[in-house]
Amino acid sequence: MTERFEAERIIKALHEARVAGNLDAMCGLFAADGHFEIAGASADKPISITADGLATFRPWLMMMVKVFRLSNYSLLSVVVEWPKAVAHWRVDIHSKVTGVTVPTELVDLVEIRNGKIAAYSEFFVPR
Repeated sequence: MTERFEAERIIKALHEARVAGNLDAMCGLFAADGHFEIAGASADKPISITADGLATFRPWLMMMVKVFRLSNYSLLSVVVEWPKAVAHWRVDIHSKVTGVTVPTELVDLVEIRNGKIAAYSEFFVPR
């Protein structure tokens, strides 16, 4: 399997699991000692999460699945410089708390090790 194919497969699997709200599938893609980071702006305030180790960031992923529903997913581009990849994507994010749906632009920086995500940084902003 080529490195580019492997990176695209992992990114697409992660996005598919996020859109489906499948926590177990998301967590299965991360290395146990992985690094997880999200930074961006919601409609009214900045958001920043940083955690090391799947056991530490699994609760954050669980919260994301419970609070947000994603729809209208579109993967715009993937750039691979093995073992790192960058994905640019769009999605509509619906808050189950506020009832508001926000079209959102996202960029993921992913580092892959042994077929798992070793480091993940996501940056997002409402469109």
